[in-house]
Amino acid sequence: MIADLLASPVVTAELFGDSVAVLYPEEAAAIEHAVDKRRREFTSVRVCARRALARLGRPPVPLVPGTDGAPDWPAGIVGSMTHCDGYRACAVAKSEAVAALGIDAEPHLPLPPGVEEAVTLPEEREHLARLAARFPGTAWDRLLFSAKESVYKTWYPLTGRPLGFEEARVEFEPDGTFTARILVEAPVDGFAGRWLTGGTHLLTAVVHPRPATG
Repeated sequence: MIADLLASPVVTAELFGDSVAVLYPEEAAAIEHAVDKRRREFTSVRVCARRALARLGRPPVPLVPGTDGAPDWPAGIVGSMTHCDGYRACAVAKSEAVAALGIDAEPHLPLPPGVEEAVTLPEEREHLARLAARFPGTAWDRLLFSAKESVYKTWYPLTGRPLGFEEARVEFEPDGTFTARILVEAPVDGFAGRWLTGGTHLLTAVVHPRPATG
């Protein structure tokens, strides 16, 4: 799935399920007290990350969660991981080409009751209702949640600041693209992303390129 969203200079890897791997001691320590599900997700998404890094010609390294929960990537690398039931993925790029990126995968199901109101703005709910009327086969509320997750994963490395669900407004196009306008004072006005849905999962991605110099 993720290869259909992202292309050079971003490289990707994915798994539809889990993979057994030996963690680095630092990684194992980070999940020492985690439940089995968390351990499997943590391990399998790092298998994806090591495969993606190898495609950039980089050796495997420990990927330990930082204070924000995201992994500390090797110098010169930006990346993002995601996992949900039945799916794990990673995307990485060289920081000389990409300033930040974010990916998110979710089950292709509607959000639980009450969650849409907590993560959307009134105008976004109107937008989703119009899309649902035209394209009823897509879980648009879950897709919007995923898009905001991808936006946050891109935003945080650029700013070091939290971003609330109400501080970004997302708008989808049926062609598989979306835009996110940032509603607070920020060094970036917004982001452009892509989305896709499959039978069991949906996926969103944002890539913020490095500004051209010279």
